[in-house]
Amino acid sequence: MTIAEGDTFPAATLMTLNDDSVQSVSLNDKLRNRKIVLFGLPGAYTNTCSNAHLPSFIRNMEPLKGKGVDEVICVSVNDPFVMNAWDESSGAGAAGVTMLADPRGELANALGTLFNAPGIGLINRSARYSMFIDNEVVIKFLLEDEVGICNVTTAETLLAAI
Repeated sequence: MTIAEGDTFPAATLMTLNDDSVQSVSLNDKLRNRKIVLFGLPGAYTNTCSNAHLPSFIRNMEPLKGKGVDEVICVSVNDPFVMNAWDESSGAGAAGVTMLADPRGELANALGTLFNAPGIGLINRSARYSMFIDNEVVIKFLLEDEVGICNVTTAETLLAAI
């Protein structure tokens, strides 16, 4: 079952690379008593993720902060080394987007967003989504209908919804 508005966010531990050391990150610790925008996507460096989805959040950091958002987090079913390289090449971290890895797809599975598109090499990936979370409760959840499309889940659409 896919997560829905009003649901409590499931327990999740993700990964990041910090000073060449892989570290675990309790997502729930980041969500507790904070307003968070979290968006998930199929994969680092993929066309739609790199050219549309991530850039929409990079260019909208100030309006999101203006809505009281404490942190913007990008999650992908990739390893922390890939997420770190994508962070550096995209400028996401410098813009204020926290890049976290869900290497086994455990968060995607818990959210009900895990999917497969073997024809294009995407196995056990996350569907494209964005959400606004207030103190671990999902207030707004947007889910893209098709693989390779980024219309419903952009920062602009989420901003308008919150």
